[in-house]
Parts: sequence; C-alpha cells; structure tokens
Amino acid sequence: MKDTYCVVMAGGIGSRFWPLSRNAAPKQFLDMFGTGKSLLRQTFERFTAVCPVENFLIVTSSQYTSTVLKQLPELKPAQVLAEPYRRNTAPCIAFANAYIRNKNRNAKIVVTPADHLITNDAEFVKSISSGFNFVQLHDTLLTLGIKPLRPETGYGYIQITDDEQPDDNPFKKVKTFTEKPTRELATVFYESGEFYWNSGIFMWSIKSIDTAFETFLPEIQSLFRGLDTTIGTPEEETSVLETYSQCNNISIDYGIMEKASNVYVQTVNFGWSDLGTWSSMYEEFPTRDASENAVISGKTLLYNTSKSVINIPAEKVAVIQGLNDYIIVDSDNALLICPKANEQFIKQFTNDIKDKFGDKTL
Repeated sequence: MKDTYCVVMAGGIGSRFWPLSRNAAPKQFLDMFGTGKSLLRQTFERFTAVCPVENFLIVTSSQYTSTVLKQLPELKPAQVLAEPYRRNTAPCIAFANAYIRNKNRNAKIVVTPADHLITNDAEFVKSISSGFNFVQLHDTLLTLGIKPLRPETGYGYIQITDDEQPDDNPFKKVKTFTEKPTRELATVFYESGEFYWNSGIFMWSIKSIDTAFETFLPEIQSLFRGLDTTIGTPEEETSVLETYSQCNNISIDYGIMEKASNVYVQTVNFGWSDLGTWSSMYEEFPTRDASENAVISGKTLLYNTSKSVINIPAEKVAVIQGLNDYIIVDSDNALLICPKANEQFIKQFTNDIKDKFGDKTL
C-alpha cells in the first residue's frame, strides 16, 4: 500500500444542513447519525483499509485545520493542507497533487469528499482496491458511479458508452457527464439504464492527473507547480496564499472530467449517499417510528405527525402536532421548520438571514 494515497476534501460549509451545520462547524465535522463519530472520522477510518495513515492528505479551509487535527489525531500537521480561499475542487486536487508529487512519482490516488455516507464498508474496500489496480494498469481518470435508485435531481449523472465490454465488467468508458438535471431529464436517465450517479469519488495515478491538468487546466497546473520548490520550507505558507489568490474557481468535473477522453466509470454498489440535503438524511436514517418519522435527536412527543425529520438538542423536549413531510431542526440560536418539498430554499434562507441578522446564526 506504500504507493496508495487518499485525498479527503473537507473544506465545504454544508449550508444545506443549516442550522445544524454552521460556518464554524460544517456537517463533515458533525456526528450526523448519533454514532459518536463525525462524518470526517468515519471517512478516514473507512479508507485506512486501503491507504497507510501517513499517505492521507486532508484539504480544508484554513479555519478548520485545528478541528481536523483534533478529530484525526493520527495525522501530522503537515498532512492537513489549509486552503486560504475556497476555489472549488480542481484547485483543491491540484494542491494535494503538489504534495504527493513531491513524495512519490508512482502514487495512485483516491480523492473523496469528507461527508458522504457508505453503508457497506466491506464492499467499499473491495471496490477501492479494484479501482487502484485499474488506474495502476491504465492511463485513465476513474470515477465511481452508482446505479440510480430514483430520478434524483440533486446528483450529477454519468452516461456510459455502448461498447463491447461484458456486463460483469465494472469499468465502463464514459460518454457524457450531466450536472443536476431537471426532473423530466432525470426520469429519462433513470429509465434508460445507461446512466449512473456521479459519486464524486475519483481515482487516478499522479502521472495521469498531472497530464490532464497540463492539457485542460494549464494555468492552474502552472500555479500549483510553483509549490514544488516551496513545500516544507518557510516560504510555503506565503506561496500557497499567492497561488490561491491567482486561482480560478472551477470544479474538477467541469475543468477536466467532462473534457478528457480517457475517463472511465467503475460501477459500484456499496450503499452510497452524498448526504446533500435533509431529505437524503431522512432517506438514509436507519430507524423511523411507526409514522415514518426520523427522530435524530431530542425528546419528542409527536401527534398527527409523519414522514418528518426531527433534530433538536438532546436535553430539549419538543411537542409537535400536525406536521407531515417536514424538517424540524433546533440548533443553538436557530430554529428551522420547513416542508421537505421546499428544502431547496434553505440556501436562500441563509442568505436572507445574513442580510437581516448578520453572520452569528450561520
């Protein structure tokens, strides 16, 4: 495993999980299911089966570095890469590549978000191990794809090509990427059988991803190549700051994956959710009451209430009557009561709160 590296992207603010997820403590650092472990901690432990601890890199905002080290005490401070500004996933990955390239030119890399849910760890480890073997043998950019369970509009979709690969071969050539389609288009994708959900988990060799950056994002590659001579020196922090101040905001999907010709998808089945919304949290919650309510935390008395997700402080008592398909979240100094069907407005709610009340509730 000495050549396997894991890059964990942990810099998001999780605004769709407000008010539980806040700027000071986003969802990746929270225990969302009451397991006693944060999503970041669960992600780290899951990947230790395929990657040595010394080969982990956590890329996060500079304001969260101490939180990462507190939750992952096995790591050295140098393994936590602090982004001075948020610039999306392509710069995040280029940043990690600079450190990996400096250590191991034969590296095989898996890149993962910090806040996804995986329910079958054994199958997950099998899939990641198989993916590492594939990218070692082939000059490819690999993404992990999930067979759709419904016409979901919140996920990106990957279309596979019609080729001669047998059905039992999980590695398929990618034809197209589509980001968050309309309900009608998502239904077409779901019914066609040619599309998979884009998990946001990527695998490649350092050689393949460097070539892709040089081809499709040469400006970003050139900027982060400048870190090659400053990593581990007193100039490193200043160099990172200068690099990010000049860097465009662009995703790896848009910048590279949608344009490269050597992109493959590995079809996997290990129980995945990106936990992007309260509704997805509700769908994955393991236990619900007789009225299909998911009570994550709190002491509750529910009357004529069904199919709702409820998260209130453990010591608080809540009496809820007459709510169906609702989100009820009470956290610190903020309370959210919203129909699940309208949760796409939560980002707008937080913008309005900032305008009217300032940042203290965000």
